[in-house]
Amino acid sequence: MDAPFWKTKTLEAMTPAEWESLCDGCGKCCLSKLEDEDTGEIYWTSVGCRLFDAESCRCADYANRLARVPDCVGLTPQNVRTITWLPRTCAYRLVAEGHDLYWWHRLVSGSAETVHEAGISIRGRVKATETDLADPDDYFDYMLDDEP
Repeated sequence: MDAPFWKTKTLEAMTPAEWESLCDGCGKCCLSKLEDEDTGEIYWTSVGCRLFDAESCRCADYANRLARVPDCVGLTPQNVRTITWLPRTCAYRLVAEGHDLYWWHRLVSGSAETVHEAGISIRGRVKATETDLADPDDYFDYMLDDEP
């Protein structure tokens, strides 16, 4: 039996379909994050992007997200190695760091639901969307104690 592609290929060598399939559907990257200007520390919030579908934990307009949301970060093999706020459980981060995927990842489990069943996704935990907030200071009301 052949080893799965994420164990044998670098991120750069993956096909576009393989790259996209690495996304586990947790939705964490679509949460607003605050960065301390002095320390660079990242603070997670329960505020979702305006395009985030909190039920599916997916972008409602993935193909056009970068044009529609100016601060959306498109993940690439190059930038996943430098983005400090990628979740500890993120498959892109795990593979870039030479780790295997978790049991609940759909490529391992065979089901897109296991990320939710394992409590890894943010399904049911988004308390507001960025369009709900009138002032940047409002984000502080939604700060989380730790990465979700």
